Amino acid sequence: MAGHASEELSKGDKKSTTDIKKDGAILPEIGTVFIPVQDIRQGAMWYSRLLAVPYKEEFPHNHLYILPLSGVNIVLDSKRYNQESIYINPVFHLNTNDIHEAYLQVQEMEAGWVGSIEHGHYFSFQDPDGNMLMICQC
Repeated sequence: MAGHASEELSKGDKKSTTDIKKDGAILPEIGTVFIPVQDIRQGAMWYSRLLAVPYKEEFPHNHLYILPLSGVNIVLDSKRYNQESIYINPVFHLNTNDIHEAYLQVQEMEAGWVGSIEHGHYFSFQDPDGNMLMICQC
């Protein structure tokens, strides 16, 4: 029996960058993901708490905040924020080993909207600025 689509995408045919031919000028990898936030300090504190990473008072150019993660980093950007720039659909998902614990954690935070756990392994929610995010146990 086939798995869920998001499981197949997450566990799919991942290749290491050493296995991928790099003939073009654009590398087959993601450098970072930008998330627009209204207030850089409040956004930085909220995301640091969400991801359990240390909060630092470091704001390059006074409008950026870098969240150091395993793999691709997230950069919060208050200069890019406006009502048209918020994510109305998740553009990535955060991983978890326990979807139910992650769900409880998000519910305890000052998230906007929090959906229900779907198919027993993922849910979507909004950050305080209205960006739609997803957490998945893959």
